[in-house]
Amino acid sequence: MRISLFVPCFVDQLYPNVAWSVVRVLEGLGHEVVFPEGQSCCGQPPFNSGYWDEARSSARVTMKAFRDADVVVGPSGSCVTMIKVFYPDLFKGEDDELEARELAAKTHEFSSFLVNVLGVTDVGAKFDGKVTFHDGCHGLRELGIKSEPRALLANVQGLELVEMSEAETCCGFGGTFAVKYAPISTAMDEVKCASILSTGADTVVSNDSSCLMQIRGMLEKEKSTVRSLHLAEILASK
Repeated sequence: MRISLFVPCFVDQLYPNVAWSVVRVLEGLGHEVVFPEGQSCCGQPPFNSGYWDEARSSARVTMKAFRDADVVVGPSGSCVTMIKVFYPDLFKGEDDELEARELAAKTHEFSSFLVNVLGVTDVGAKFDGKVTFHDGCHGLRELGIKSEPRALLANVQGLELVEMSEAETCCGFGGTFAVKYAPISTAMDEVKCASILSTGADTVVSNDSSCLMQIRGMLEKEKSTVRSLHLAEILASK
């Protein structure tokens, strides 16, 4: 299969190893991965802030970049949700509504693509450690992704998964929410990190680098040695 890789802005700028890990996993399964260089921000920040005209302007760049793609895969429940769930609403009644819907239909979050499209739960990964998993809000609540990453982690040799009590609780990031409502965001992050630490895990894993960035900041503030890794980085470990 020829797979077009969708790389969110913060992954491109701050966590490029996440994107490379996705490539290694997909190529390791025998697929061709291409990166359309014309892609840009999916438009989620202005969309969430109510600036839909600006969001459409940004989204059209993304739609153009993936116009000829057979299938699009991204390592972010949040940004994939923007394309898969919110693009049809964003472009409703617009001349390019059909194109938005076509892109939404062929776009998939990484773990969901592996399990639900490729039918793969074991990629031959090895990782020694005790991990706990954080469910990002968009991936869980908008895309319905819950069992997929856990099925993949269950087949990683040497890995022990320990569920935290607040696995489904928001970390408090929410993009612009963390900036607009910093005290609330911090309080939510404190609850999340307390739950992570209570498991005794040495690594917290998620499908979203944005959530992990929020969590990592609080863990560092608390002088914790718990690492934060994207699911793709775990699956790319050999």
